[in-house]
Amino acid sequence: MALHDTSAAIAADYGASLMPGERAPARYAASAITSRGRLFDEAPCPTRSPFQRDRDRILHASAFRRLTYKTQVFVFHEGDHFRSRLTHSLEVAQIARTIARQLRLDEDLAEALALAHDLGHSPFGHAGERALDAAMRGFGGFDHNAQSVRVVTTLERRYAGFDGLNLTWEMIEGLVKHNGPVLDSVSPVAKVVRRIEAWRPLDLKSWASAEAQVASLADDIAYLSHDVDDGLRAGLLTLDGLAAAPFAGPLAEQAVLSGPSEITRAIYAVTRRMITVMIADVVAETRRRLASLAPTSPDDIRAAGSAMVAFSAPVERDLAALKSYLFARVYHHPRVLKVMQSAEQIVTDLLARYRDMSDGDALPAAWVAAMRPLNERQQARLAADFLAGQTDRYAVAEHRRLFDATPDLR
Repeated sequence: MALHDTSAAIAADYGASLMPGERAPARYAASAITSRGRLFDEAPCPTRSPFQRDRDRILHASAFRRLTYKTQVFVFHEGDHFRSRLTHSLEVAQIARTIARQLRLDEDLAEALALAHDLGHSPFGHAGERALDAAMRGFGGFDHNAQSVRVVTTLERRYAGFDGLNLTWEMIEGLVKHNGPVLDSVSPVAKVVRRIEAWRPLDLKSWASAEAQVASLADDIAYLSHDVDDGLRAGLLTLDGLAAAPFAGPLAEQAVLSGPSEITRAIYAVTRRMITVMIADVVAETRRRLASLAPTSPDDIRAAGSAMVAFSAPVERDLAALKSYLFARVYHHPRVLKVMQSAEQIVTDLLARYRDMSDGDALPAAWVAAMRPLNERQQARLAADFLAGQTDRYAVAEHRRLFDATPDLR
């Protein structure tokens, strides 16, 4: 029997496993009570746990609000119903809470990490990141995960006593290890945590908490499902064509055969089934791994030597094939590539102009004053910080202000 012929049974098992009410956290769950604290000491909040406080600080951060107009796949003006980085982050947070609850983890920490994971994205999503990374070659490059850490430790300036959001150690660890252990000591992520490491080591070569691993898998679940959704709605994919796709194909066939004839309802039927099956698989596989390891503390998860929160091998294989399918048909579709190439040009042009210290009008006066005493490398990083924080539409407006002609993003 094919793997996804059993999707209805998997979904039924998943639904049956939901338990009403709250359950005591597992011994391997992160605990706000025993949190390793914050870089700058603060009085405790009388109404919220440290992880709830972290979540709220992220929600109120200006970098979080700017995700509203940052590209996921389609640029903001292409339609109101396509995902932005903000709606993507909200979907990741919902999925992360669902998985964390099933595994008896700290839901607040998983949610906070999910909400924060894309704070460092530049305008125009991965296209803007590619352009910034290329333009910053020789100055340390640009990586959106490293930039997320910079946002929460340095760039957000809301408090009198410190820069950044002064998040808990567990939050910083989870953001740093969003993609797993940091094995390269000179990677962009490793370089931005030196101040944190001097305060309290992050043990970069170990895995992160189970909550951080949940947030990372929730990211995959969210983008794979909603990129299929957006691709279908944009006309880059069709339901009939999707039937041949890895993982999603059997679910698309089920939606077409058993679902309503209205296209929007059929599309939703595909993506909700994708999410249900992926979540069910992660929960089942993680429970199997936890039963084998029998961890008794969060540090047992960190020292496990491999991920504890994971897809099963068959689903992992099918999802890798689905990513390749979407890469060819959505992310590298000529329509998307044309827009993204223009977006990359905008980012490249802007960074060059911002780095030109002879042009006093390119940057706001406060940024120019901050850059003048710095060396070339530091100036480039500050210019990249200014650009990375921009929304798509602000970057387009800046390009129109500073250049005679601006690429058309249509």
